[in-house]
Amino acid sequence: MLSHERVWAAIDALAARHGMTASGLARKAGLDATSFNKSKRVSPEGRERWPSTESISKILRATGATLEDFLRLVEPSGSLRRSMIPMIGMAQASSGKILTEEGLPAGGPGWDEIEFPDFGQEKVFALEVTGDAMAPLYRDGDVLIVSPTASPRKGDRVVVCTTAGEILAQELRRRSAKTLELSTLTKESEGRAIPAEEVAWIARIMWARQ
Repeated sequence: MLSHERVWAAIDALAARHGMTASGLARKAGLDATSFNKSKRVSPEGRERWPSTESISKILRATGATLEDFLRLVEPSGSLRRSMIPMIGMAQASSGKILTEEGLPAGGPGWDEIEFPDFGQEKVFALEVTGDAMAPLYRDGDVLIVSPTASPRKGDRVVVCTTAGEILAQELRRRSAKTLELSTLTKESEGRAIPAEEVAWIARIMWARQ
């Protein structure tokens, strides 16, 4: 399981490797300079805060580091457990029932498998982006590691599939018994309010492999 402390320590180590502070690394990646401040790592109530997957993707691109490089910083001993997780393309994900009532991948035609670090108790699967439906944030060939069992909170990035077969990658603004409210991730598109009965499934984005 990925450790909260080790993930933050890996960000600090990546910054130091390139002669920067955590704030300098954030600026280099185009993020707010305070994104990785120590005060941001735990809420005032003592709840652990995790860096977003998008922020980690940005610092990897900014430094030229790979996911493997980052994971070695998370667990220098190389003992981070890996497992094979199911992967499906967007066309298959938008048609038919891909998840069981427990929120787990149903398997069947169209599913493949990839190796990925163990996320602990959360069940995950990989969604391969095809076409430009999620551009410019996610592009053709990107792989999103998503969890249908992780409870999304306000501000989390999620993938939502509607009963009409539309798949969206947006930010969760509010979720009630009647409505799912989403905020846009790009300036070119608008947020959405989707009636609960029109949501086929929702999964929290845990990682983006770009």
